[in-house]
Amino acid sequence: MRANRLPERLALVGERRDALRHLLADLIPSGSRVVWEIGSGHGHFLTAYAKAHPEKLCLGIDISSDRIARAGRKRERGRVANLHFIRADAEDFLASLPQGVRFATIFILFPDPWPKRRHHKNRVVNPDFLARAAALSQKGAGLFFRSDYEPYFKAVAAMLRDHPDWEERGAGAWPFEEPSVFQKRAPRHFSLEALRR
Repeated sequence: MRANRLPERLALVGERRDALRHLLADLIPSGSRVVWEIGSGHGHFLTAYAKAHPEKLCLGIDISSDRIARAGRKRERGRVANLHFIRADAEDFLASLPQGVRFATIFILFPDPWPKRRHHKNRVVNPDFLARAAALSQKGAGLFFRSDYEPYFKAVAAMLRDHPDWEERGAGAWPFEEPSVFQKRAPRHFSLEALRR
């Protein structure tokens, strides 16, 4: 039964990515340098960041329609023209970017830690993701990761230390502070920065 569903699933992924390609082609000029936030939640962080950096094109993605709607309302209320929130997962987003678009900065703030070992495959940050993100990042691009779950944080730090495309820099100077809903709920958090080699 599962084998019979594979072609159907692949077709749905293809349709979803085609729709996303068209949307992104309308939003992002070819050759743009963008700030990307993965899992933008209610949009607190990226809305404030985009407002403080009107010269930068900022894109936030999340898989929750409700969170994208909330983030979009923040964008509209703030009249932030250089910001877009898009419902997408990271894999689809990476596969659908217009030609020549490069990341200048990537923020991954409080992603789902999937703490059970059998669920680690669902974590957004893994060596394959880091390689694909690096391939679409300009040299010197910053990757900023923050988590309140120390085991995930340590796993990401180790991956970045060993990754040929990224240079892990420790906590570094965080480029912009605006606490998200998740950060406000966390009793503590851990931060790191990496640079695209």
